[in-house]
Amino acid sequence: MALGAGKYDAECELVRERTEASGAMVIVFSGKAGNGFSCQLPGFLVPSIPGVLRQMADQIEKDANTIIASL
Repeated sequence: MALGAGKYDAECELVRERTEASGAMVIVFSGKAGNGFSCQLPGFLVPSIPGVLRQMADQIEKDANTIIASL
């Protein structure tokens, strides 16, 4: 995990504040500053990142398989 501000930290802060969340992660593909990510999380949430990303990857894989099957 990167420490310090990411190149999309302002956007991540906006998401976190608008959702009134304890933390937020933003991943950007081909944005104005290129690919990148930003995380704003209190320390106690950092250990939960791998599990959240695994769940996200599982859902993306499931959705991708559904899309491929429908072609």
